Amino acid sequence: MSFSILLILGALSAFGPMAIDFYLPSLPALATAFGTDAEHVQLSLSAYFAGLAFGQLLYGPLADRFGRRPPLLLGVVIFTLASLACAYAPSLEWLIGARFVQALGGCAGMVIARAVVRDLCDPVAAAKAFSQLMLVMGLAPILAPLGGGLLLDSFGWQSIFLCLTLFSALAGAAIAAHLPETIPSGPRPPLRGALKEYRRLFGDRSFLCYGLTGGVAIAGMFAYIAGSPFVFIQLYGVAPEHYGWVFGSNAAGFILMAQVNARLLRYRGPSFWLRRAVWVYFAAGLALLAVTLLRPQHLWPLLLPLFACISCLGFLMPNASACAMAGQGRHAGSASALMGSLQFTVAAAASALVGVLHDGTALPMALVITLCGGCAALLGWYTGQLGERAV
Repeated sequence: MSFSILLILGALSAFGPMAIDFYLPSLPALATAFGTDAEHVQLSLSAYFAGLAFGQLLYGPLADRFGRRPPLLLGVVIFTLASLACAYAPSLEWLIGARFVQALGGCAGMVIARAVVRDLCDPVAAAKAFSQLMLVMGLAPILAPLGGGLLLDSFGWQSIFLCLTLFSALAGAAIAAHLPETIPSGPRPPLRGALKEYRRLFGDRSFLCYGLTGGVAIAGMFAYIAGSPFVFIQLYGVAPEHYGWVFGSNAAGFILMAQVNARLLRYRGPSFWLRRAVWVYFAAGLALLAVTLLRPQHLWPLLLPLFACISCLGFLMPNASACAMAGQGRHAGSASALMGSLQFTVAAAASALVGVLHDGTALPMALVITLCGGCAALLGWYTGQLGERAV
C-alpha cells in the first residue's frame, strides 16, 4: 500500500475522532451559550455516536455495490454541509440534529477505509496497516483538542465547526485526485441482498466476538471522551486551552502502542496479542476505579491508569478489526459497516451512561471504563475458545 493511499485512509479514519475531539474543549462554553447544563450538552456527543452507528449500515452495501469512491465522496459532501449547519446552530436542538447528520457523512470514511485495507491486504498485513493508520489518526486526539482550545479562546466555538468544514473539503479534494477504486473486479452484490448479508454476519460468531471485543474497548475510550472535559476542566481546574495537552498525552500512548503492535505482529498473529491486551486493559480499568474511589485532590493519580487504559487501545483496535475482517472478501464493505455500527452503538450507550450517572465526581467515567474493560476481557476469552481463524 502506497504512502499517499495510507495518508488518505488515515484522514478518512480521523473524520470521526476529529469531529469529536476538536469540539471537546467547547462543551462547557456550549452549555453557557445555550443556557443549559453539561448533561444536555453531552447529548450532542451521544447524537454523533448514534449517527455513526446508524450511518455505517448504509455505506457498507453501497460500497460493495457501487465501489468505494462514489459513496465516499457523498459522505464527505454531507459532512461538509452539516459542519456548516453546526457552526450556525441557533439552538442546542439544532446543534444536536446537525451533529447527527454530520456523523452520517463522517462515517463513510470510517467504513470505506477499513474496506480499502481489506481490498489491498491479507489479514496480517491488514493488522499492520491498521496499526499504521493508528499513527495517522492518532494525531487527531493530540492536535484536535489543542487546536479546539485555541480556536475557542480566540474566535469562539463556531470557529471549531468552520475548521471541520475546511478539513472535510480538503479531504474530499484528495480523495477525488489520488484515491483509486480498490474493489475487486467481477460481479458485485445487489443492494437488495444487504439484509441477507447482515443476517449472515450476525450468524458468524467469530466476526461478532472480535468486532464486539474492539467495540466495548472503544466504548471505554468514548466514556473517557464524554467524561474528561468535566473531570479535567471543571473538577480539577484545567484551563480549556490546556485541556488538549492532557488529552493528547494519553493519545500519544495510544499511538506508541499501535506501533509496538505492528512490530510484534512479525512474531505472532493479531488474535494472539488481542487476547492478552484485553486483560491489561481490564486491570488498568480496575486501577482507575480504585484511584477514583479515593477521590484524590490532584489530577495526576487519575492520569496514570487513564494513560494505561488508552494506550492498550493501540493493541485492541487494529487487532480486533483485522480479526473481524479476515475472510470477508468481496463483502468487506458490509462487514466493515456492521462492525463499525455495533462498535459505535456500544460507544453511544457508554457516553450516554456517563451523562446519566453524572454526580459531580470522576466516578461515572471510571466506572463505565472499567465495565467496558471487563466486557472486553470476557469477549477476548471467548474468542480464544472459538479458535483462531487463520489470523
